[in-house]
Amino acid sequence: MQSIPVVFIVVTFFTIIILANAVRILREYERGVIFRLGRLLGNGARGPGLILLIPLIDKMVKVSLRTVVMDVPPQDVITRDNVSIKVNAVIYFRVIQPDKAIIEVENFLVATSQLSQTTLRSVLGQSELDDLLSQREKINQRLQQIIDANTEPWGIKVSNVEVKQIDLPQEMQRAMAKQAEAERERRSKVIAAEGEFQASQRLADAAHILSDQPSAITLRYLQTLREIATEKNSTTIFPIPIDLLKPFLGGNEKKEGGQA
Repeated sequence: MQSIPVVFIVVTFFTIIILANAVRILREYERGVIFRLGRLLGNGARGPGLILLIPLIDKMVKVSLRTVVMDVPPQDVITRDNVSIKVNAVIYFRVIQPDKAIIEVENFLVATSQLSQTTLRSVLGQSELDDLLSQREKINQRLQQIIDANTEPWGIKVSNVEVKQIDLPQEMQRAMAKQAEAERERRSKVIAAEGEFQASQRLADAAHILSDQPSAITLRYLQTLREIATEKNSTTIFPIPIDLLKPFLGGNEKKEGGQA
């Protein structure tokens, strides 16, 4: 009579263990890849919700479908124009086929990380420094396409790749600063020369107009006197146009000619 409770307790204990191994609950973002006696069960993955397994026969591997944000460690890269730089990036990807992510590759996280590092060095090594600094969006798209094409057989979709930072040597930074300063100085000289050219054109047009309309010179002369008077100067200079003296000069010349 005393052995019955002991047997009941043992049976209950093993039943609880079996049920614990047979029942799985997957979250909305999780999927389960089930292996029965080592073979993939069905096509694709199970879940989410309640999953029933056969104890000691079925094995389930959980896979998350959420987007993974992976930081690519800094890589030493020599660009096409022989400039040594250090570049790091970030990659966004997610699992879209859980069965392939488990069967086709041993560890898809490590594999994706290593592929991203090698692709980053390869692509940036084929580009020049100016292209890396000015066409970063184009390079990001190229990286995304290459990595996504290689991870597609693993059931992984790479949605975006971003080059975060490009560290330049101090010598290159000083050279680029000098180049930028020289470019700014060149622009300032070109702008100043363009201003002088436009001013000379305007002066030429003004001289042409004044030569056609002599009375405009008198008006300009009066306007200049008005501007001088408004400054409250103690001394005011009145320039006398030569045209006002021509009648007197002409009369003197006639008299001298008559005397002769």
